[in-house]
Amino acid sequence: MHLNLHKTFSVPHGGGGPGAGPVGVTKALAPYLPFPRVREKGGKFTVNFESDGSIGRLRAFFGNTLALVRAYAYVITLGRNGLREMSENAILNANYLLARLKDLFPPFIDESCMHECVLTPPAGSGLRTLDIAKRLLDYGFYAPTVYFPLIVPEAMMVEPTETESKKTMDDFADAMRAIAEEARKDPGLLRSAPHTLPVRRLDEVTAARNPVLRWRPAVRPAPEPARK
Repeated sequence: MHLNLHKTFSVPHGGGGPGAGPVGVTKALAPYLPFPRVREKGGKFTVNFESDGSIGRLRAFFGNTLALVRAYAYVITLGRNGLREMSENAILNANYLLARLKDLFPPFIDESCMHECVLTPPAGSGLRTLDIAKRLLDYGFYAPTVYFPLIVPEAMMVEPTETESKKTMDDFADAMRAIAEEARKDPGLLRSAPHTLPVRRLDEVTAARNPVLRWRPAVRPAPEPARK
């Protein structure tokens, strides 16, 4: 069982990785887990690098350690009953947004969802999900996951966490509904968004094909020699 930490704990996954998530197995599979592993004995914790059946070390990356500790502390604080309530709230929040938006943004599957709902642009608008995502920036919202799942044309995956307030969800729903109205009256406004940020619409195709992965300062021309 893998517990993904990409929402409440703000840990990226997929292309935005490295991903992080605790993995739980049955007792029978425990000897085969990779090492190093933390073990408790006599109230003390040690790091163990030996196991007869282990598949060995996978990676030597520990950048996600603090995220895992934070998740563990949160789970321990909630307890079993709190963990169930947390999950129920996440599902409730997703269905609340689905109910508020489904008349304008048709869901891919028109039924109750779990912790996320998959919406599509207004029917007949000719808009792309990217246009909606960019316009949301003008309303102060970073877009939800777009173009995923891949089997859904122009998908928008909305995943509110259990910690989102009703006000925040209502503000997001109001922004989405306002964008739907803009799409009806002035679709060009969305196609040229964002309008309020220092950087306007970027060429994402060029950025994907020619990524700049390292910043380098601009080369300044050498100063001219002083005239005598």
